[in-house]
Amino acid sequence: MKWFVGLGNPGREYESTRHNIGFMAVDRMAAEWGLSWKSVSKCKGLVAEGMVQGEKVALLKPQTYMNLSGEAVRGFMDFYKASLADMVLLYDDMDTPFGQIRLRYQGSAGGHNGIKSIIAHTGTQTFNRIRIGISRPPAGYDIVQYVLAGFRKEEVKEIPLILERVGEAMTHTFTATFEQTMAKFNG
Repeated sequence: MKWFVGLGNPGREYESTRHNIGFMAVDRMAAEWGLSWKSVSKCKGLVAEGMVQGEKVALLKPQTYMNLSGEAVRGFMDFYKASLADMVLLYDDMDTPFGQIRLRYQGSAGGHNGIKSIIAHTGTQTFNRIRIGISRPPAGYDIVQYVLAGFRKEEVKEIPLILERVGEAMTHTFTATFEQTMAKFNG
């Protein structure tokens, strides 16, 4: 089973923030793939599952808040007997320019608390990731305020195209290895 985890914070006040671009990505694909969200308490999150292009697929939106995302990932792995090798994580990344995506299969948390939590709960830094660029804030701008703020008006117009590209990368993993997907989408 392929499974995709979009990181974000639950609640209306966080819906359109930079930190929730991972949620936005899996929401878009749930709609495109005709999957419905349901609460799964053992996963501490919302799960949408079904068949996509002949492949069993699940989407996960942790409802633990960003800093505890690893609890939901671990809960999903245990409840569904899912392999970490089949997971693709989608999240906001300040070190990637806005509008770009970067795929990686390992690395440190880079200061991202959601990634720190997942590393702590899985015991490894090796898992597939699609980092969605949000750029760094201007000098002197508080990082927490920045990631919890909404996108600027000109950025909002670009989000559908960014999410479309993320969706293409997600779908590409059905017929290619993650390394092949990295080669195609990082180029």
